[in-house]
Amino acid sequence: MIGEVASFDALLNAPWCDGVCALTWRRSLAGDYNAVAAAIGPIAEITSLDEEALLGLRLDPAGALAREQLLADLQMLRAAGLDPSLDAIPAQPRAAPEAPLVTDVYSWHVDSATDETDTWLCSYNVAGTEALPSAMARRYVDIPETRAKLLQHYGGADDDGFRDFLREHYYDLHYAAVAGARPVSFGLGHLWRIATRWPGCPVPPCVHRAPIIPPDSLPRLLLIC
Repeated sequence: MIGEVASFDALLNAPWCDGVCALTWRRSLAGDYNAVAAAIGPIAEITSLDEEALLGLRLDPAGALAREQLLADLQMLRAAGLDPSLDAIPAQPRAAPEAPLVTDVYSWHVDSATDETDTWLCSYNVAGTEALPSAMARRYVDIPETRAKLLQHYGGADDDGFRDFLREHYYDLHYAAVAGARPVSFGLGHLWRIATRWPGCPVPPCVHRAPIIPPDSLPRLLLIC
C-alpha cells in the first residue's frame, strides 16, 4: 500500500503501480511548529495561512526555523505546478449527523476527481493523517445494513436515482474499517502523495482520515493540495 522515495522529484514523478496508493518522502524537519501554531492565536475555524500571514508572526528562533520550512514547502509545491494551502485547523466538535452516515474528514474516506489528480499532505504538529490498507476497508454503501438505512433516508427505490443520490452526498466515498484493521499514521513532517478515485486510476484510492484534535490542543498545521 505504501511506497517510500528519497526526494521530492521522485515523489512528484513516481507512477502509480503494483497496488501502492500512498507514497511518502520521509523527512526530519527542524524547528518548533507548535510555536507557529501558538503564535497564530485562538481561531474558531480552519484558517489558511499565506506567506504574508506567516511572515507577520512573532516567533522565537525555533519557531522562525519552522516558518522557513513552511515557506519553503509552499514554494516547492507551487514550483511543481501544484496549488498548496497551509491550513491551521482548530479543535472542532463533530457535527451531529442528519443522515445515517457521517461524511466529514474524520470518517474514513477517499478523495475523488473527474480527471487524473493526486492529493498531497503534510502534517507538522499535533497528529498526522491516518490511512487504512484497501483490504482493511469496506465502502459503507456496500454494507447491506448501512445501504438499507441510506435507502430509507432517500425514500425511493434502489435504482439509478438512488446511486446518484449516494454520489451527490458523497456517501459512496466513505468507508468502515473491518474488524482487526490497523491504521497507519502518516506522522509529522513527512510529505505524502496519495491516490484519488478518478476514471482510469491504476491503483485503488487511498482510504484515509483526519485525526481528531483534542479540545485543549493548539491548531493543527496541515499542508494540502
